[in-house]
Amino acid sequence: MANAVMPDIRPSNPNFSSGPCAKRPGFTLDALSGAFLGRSHRAAEPKARLAEVISLSRSILGMPEDWRLGIVPASDTGAVEMALWSLLGARGTDIVTFESFGEGWATDIVKHLKLPDARVLTAPYGELPDLASVDPARDVVFTWNGTTSGVRVPDADWIAADRQGLAICDATSAAFAMALPWDKLDVVTWSWQKVLGGEAAHGMLALSPRAVERLETYTPAWPLPKIFRLTAKGKINEGVFKGETINTPSMLCVEDALDGLRWAERIGGLPALIARSEANLAAVAAWAANSDWAAFLAEDATIRSHTSICLTIKGPWFTALPADGQAKAAKQLASLLEKQGVAYDIAAYRDAPPGLRIWAGATVETADIRALLPWLDWAAAQVAGSFIPA
Repeated sequence: MANAVMPDIRPSNPNFSSGPCAKRPGFTLDALSGAFLGRSHRAAEPKARLAEVISLSRSILGMPEDWRLGIVPASDTGAVEMALWSLLGARGTDIVTFESFGEGWATDIVKHLKLPDARVLTAPYGELPDLASVDPARDVVFTWNGTTSGVRVPDADWIAADRQGLAICDATSAAFAMALPWDKLDVVTWSWQKVLGGEAAHGMLALSPRAVERLETYTPAWPLPKIFRLTAKGKINEGVFKGETINTPSMLCVEDALDGLRWAERIGGLPALIARSEANLAAVAAWAANSDWAAFLAEDATIRSHTSICLTIKGPWFTALPADGQAKAAKQLASLLEKQGVAYDIAAYRDAPPGLRIWAGATVETADIRALLPWLDWAAAQVAGSFIPA
């Protein structure tokens, strides 16, 4: 069983939440001192800040020049639902689901939009469905990285270059940590609160020329709320993609988002961000390979996320427990780490199998991941001792 000796080294930053995520290294509130508080977001200087969020995001992500990128309300959820409500219905739709948020998009499409021609391609937590079965003549909706399952699509080879449908990608826990193949995508969404550790409530919506063409040539059969409307008189609302947001943004959150983007630029941009996240996964993988109690939920290393690392608990003491006992033991383990102040918010997502979920995005230091791992062993030994009869 894992070592029961309490470690003497603690993570410098115990924040391993999967959203909102850890702030960038060295962050203090002084970084927000230049925020335009009490100013209209439509005034010249605040609007320039919003435009800078867009331009820096485009630059760091390597987004093609002919794509449009805008700041939209309601975090990644708002961005995804804006795309679903505005674009779907012109063709049949395939929905790829392998974690809870993808399941949520499937619910929106099937039960709320009630599209008559929708196929749900699903897989259990830790696996991917058959991506080869996606029909290029249909629109496809999918998450690039499953925040709640620790599974990612390995590439975009399954998306046809000559597709007729649109590829709509929820990339909220992938953007800034994984290379996105823009030529294979048509809509990409994310929020500020994930890989760069920004504050919540604001989303980003990126549209390819093909997506813009759909917006300008197709009118959904259902009414669109004001915050979803991307066109006026049959033409794209260009202002949304220049910092003229549909609703009022928080200029404090805007300043925070810029701080994260400027940090990303300083350390070397996207390659550096990816390398930091991959180093975190490598540290966990080296530890898990020798663990007698923990394993990756995603058994296939080629689809394993390096931002949201999901672990299951193995061992006779755990597998012998009934389902409710396993859930209790996993929660007890996460709670023990929180009480020790070494890891906050790392319990598995409520719909996922019992276990742990460790955020390992670019703002997390690998030294903190390495310091955390002995604590996981210690906590597992304590919990196992409480379930194993004397």
